[in-house]
Amino acid sequence: MVIEKNEKINKVNDALQILVLDDEQDMGEYVADVAKTMNFNCIATTNVTDFMANLHPNIQLIVLDLMMPDMDGIEILRFLKQQNCKSKIILMSGVDKRVLEIAEELANELNLFIGGHLLKPFRKAELENLLKNNMVNSPKTVVPHSYVSPLVITKNEFQLALDRNEFLVYYQPQIDLITNRVFGVEAVVRWQHPEYGLILPKSFISKAESFKLIEQLDWYVAKKALCDLQIIFEKYKSNLTLSLNASPYSLQNIKYPDMIIALATANGIDPKNITVEITESGLIQELSTALDIFTRLRMKNIKLSIDDFGTGYAMMQQLRHVPANELKIDKSFIKDMLAHENARIMTLKIIEMGHELGMKVLAEGVETVEQLEFLRANFCDRVQGYFYSRPISLSDLLKWLKCE
Repeated sequence: MVIEKNEKINKVNDALQILVLDDEQDMGEYVADVAKTMNFNCIATTNVTDFMANLHPNIQLIVLDLMMPDMDGIEILRFLKQQNCKSKIILMSGVDKRVLEIAEELANELNLFIGGHLLKPFRKAELENLLKNNMVNSPKTVVPHSYVSPLVITKNEFQLALDRNEFLVYYQPQIDLITNRVFGVEAVVRWQHPEYGLILPKSFISKAESFKLIEQLDWYVAKKALCDLQIIFEKYKSNLTLSLNASPYSLQNIKYPDMIIALATANGIDPKNITVEITESGLIQELSTALDIFTRLRMKNIKLSIDDFGTGYAMMQQLRHVPANELKIDKSFIKDMLAHENARIMTLKIIEMGHELGMKVLAEGVETVEQLEFLRANFCDRVQGYFYSRPISLSDLLKWLKCE
C-alpha cells in the first residue's frame, strides 16, 4: 500500500522528492517523518507495485530495503537499471553489513547512483546525515530518464579515424607523496569523433580489440606520447616518467621491447623514463610470452607497472613472476576505502604487499583530501586522480606544470 497516498507524485514539481520502499510500514513511516522534518517531500510505499507507480523522473532519492518479500532489492536494482534511473539510492537492511556493501558494488556496476547504506537498526542521526548529504546539492529538477545509443562504428571507420589522426593523447599527472611533486604522467587516449564529439576509451577500446586494430592504436598513442615527452622535458626542464598502457595483444608480440626502444631512441628519450602498464588480461593470455617480454623490458631499463591491481585473482597468482617496479591500486578500492571496511583492508594489504615485494605503490582515482591523507598516513608512495587533475591535453599539461 501507499502510506502517503495524498502525496503521490503525478507531475514534476519543485519540491525535493524522496521515495521509500520498505515492507515494514512502521519503518517506512519513520523514514518519511524524518524526511519531512527536514523539509523534504517523501512518499513511503510497502510494496513493489506502488513503488513502481510512484517512480518518477523527478524522484531525486530512493531509500530501498533489500529484504522485500515478493521482489527483493537486488531485483529492484536491476529494474532501476532497465529504467535508466538517475536517482540516488540509499540501501538499507538488517542483513550483514558485508551484504549491503556487495549490493552497493552491484549497483555501481549497473551504473546506478549509490548514496550510501543504513544497517538496521539505525539511529535518527545516521538517517538525517545520509538524507542531508544526498539531497543538499541535488537540483530541484532532474533530467528525465533517457536512453543513450551505444557508439556504432565499423572497422573501416575506425581505421579511417587512425589514418586521419582523430585520436588525441591526454595526460594525467602522477604525484610522489614524499616530495609532493609530480614525477610522471600517464598517457590516455581520447577519440575526437567528427559526429559524436570527444569519446572516452571505454566506448571504443573493446571495438578496437574486436577489429584487431588495438595494436595499431597502442603504437599511435606511444608515438604521439614519446614525441610529446620530448617537448615536456624541454619546457619543464626536468625529466618525468611516461606511463603507457599496453594492450594484451601488444604484449603477445615478441618484438614489443625492441620496438618500444627504437621509438624511444628516435625521440631522444632515455628508456628509464618509460613505464609500461600491464593489466591482468595482458598477463594471462600467454604467460610464457608475457614473461619473456616483461623480462626483456626490464633488462632494457623500461619500468613495469601492474595496473588495476586487486580486481582479479589470476594476477595475484602470477605476481611473484612479474618483475614490476610499481603496483597500482584500482580506483574502486580508493573510492570505497573510507566508507567500506573491506575496501579499506584491501587498500592497506596492497600497500603492504607491494612494499614487501620491493615495489612502489600508486593509488588511482584519488578525488578528496580525506582519501589523500589516509593514503599518506598509511605510506602509499604515489597517487593520481581528479584531486590533482583530470587527464588533460599537452598544452593544458604544460600550463598545469607552470611551463607556459
